[in-house]
Amino acid sequence: MPKRERDVTTLPKAHLHLHFTGSMRIATLHDLADKHGLRLPEALLQGGWPPKLSAKDERGWFRFQRLYDAARACVQDESDLRRLVREAAEDDAAEGSRWLEIQVDPTSYAARLGGITPTLEIVLDEARAASAQLPVGVGVIVAASRLRDPMDARTLARLAAHHAGDRPGDVVGFGLSNDERRGTTTDFAPAFAIARKAGLARMPHAGELLGPQAVSETLDSLDPTRLGHGVRSAESDAVLRRVVDSGIALEVCPGSNVALGVYPAPTDVPLRRLVDAGAQVALGADDPLLFGHRLGDQYRSARADHDFTDAELAGLARASVDASLAPDDVRAAAKRDIDAWLTT
Repeated sequence: MPKRERDVTTLPKAHLHLHFTGSMRIATLHDLADKHGLRLPEALLQGGWPPKLSAKDERGWFRFQRLYDAARACVQDESDLRRLVREAAEDDAAEGSRWLEIQVDPTSYAARLGGITPTLEIVLDEARAASAQLPVGVGVIVAASRLRDPMDARTLARLAAHHAGDRPGDVVGFGLSNDERRGTTTDFAPAFAIARKAGLARMPHAGELLGPQAVSETLDSLDPTRLGHGVRSAESDAVLRRVVDSGIALEVCPGSNVALGVYPAPTDVPLRRLVDAGAQVALGADDPLLFGHRLGDQYRSARADHDFTDAELAGLARASVDASLAPDDVRAAAKRDIDAWLTT
């Protein structure tokens, strides 16, 4: 008799690696493009989605960034911002998430919305409202970009600190995103010091497009709470041991790793090695708009491509909750329900 597999969408979990623009539904992108009279690249239209991507070289990353920028340009007013927050929360709730941390760079939309402060306040207000009306809490991570001046990152860190808190609709962390091959990691240390002083968690991207040395440099200079990706720490026993011993969680996004060409196939993502080494791993979807994979797909991949049992999937879910910035009551309830999932 075949083994029964539990539905991963009913497994309570936390989602800790989701970018604001990248969270957009493809249908929403098309709606917003029509609303604002914008023409989308062929790769984002019906028949071309999800696009074929690569980030192995500058040309591949440029194409990825061009598509991302085209999507971002469709988010132009307050109702668009609110729609993205609300739909991200709805989609995560439908996949069993009890807590979502959505990452936003308000600089990207500030020119149309009166500045970075009102932009962030709209996102926070909608996160608060969605959390009150849906079975998922939404915290916000303010993320600086490696493509911009580190002084801009300090400005964003101060903004994040002003709105810091530990409840839904608060800023719960500070991040650093975009191509990790660009910029100098140590130059962003002052921004992360501002975030740390404000009591914010720190979650810079590191160890996806670059190898374990980039992970070590990030640990040395930015004092992270978690690492966005960090998956390539698996290439060095010493670096992986350092990650494990420090208790720094890894936000692993297998679907995007494969889509960007970091690994040739899902079975090549070193998820099993990371977990077996004792790393705290929280699965994430990264940018479903461009990669075509949501959070539930990451859990299905762990089962299908890495032979994770239901008990091990529950372990991943617990790790995501433990690594989250969710309030204690949300964490406790989610872990009780993870245990219940295993007994049904």
